[in-house]
Amino acid sequence: MFVAVFLIPWILIGIGVLFIAFSGGPGEARQAYLTRGSLAFKISILVIYIGVGIAVPALILANRQDAEGATNKTRTVVASDQIQKGKTLFRSTCASCHTLAAVNARGVTGPNLDRIGALNQARVLSAIKIGGTGQKRMPSGLLQGQNAQDVAAFLQAVAGK
Repeated sequence: MFVAVFLIPWILIGIGVLFIAFSGGPGEARQAYLTRGSLAFKISILVIYIGVGIAVPALILANRQDAEGATNKTRTVVASDQIQKGKTLFRSTCASCHTLAAVNARGVTGPNLDRIGALNQARVLSAIKIGGTGQKRMPSGLLQGQNAQDVAAFLQAVAGK
């Protein structure tokens, strides 16, 4: 299905290029279309242009929505109480700086946690304690104790996946 959706526009463009080439150029092709073509020819060209103009974007949008739905389905996490609490804490404390699809966070100052790779709890707890990598780009000690462990468990479950 995808191959057909991808190829159809190129085939139609190729047909259009051939029509223009065999007519003697763009001006002659326009003239042939406007004067020498029968009514059926004119209507069929109009239907093809309108059909392609509507069908191709509609198919692309439909496939895009399917792909986004599939992506979101793979991001769904069966949440334990600790992971659910970590998710809530991440949203309130970390989402303004970090990007993470699992909570629809689009931060710009901190690293994108979807691209950082798999995280383990020790790495996350260290980053929370010392403030990221220790270069003072992230405040240290934003979360303490069980709250930090809950966020670490949540990130271990969803980050980089």
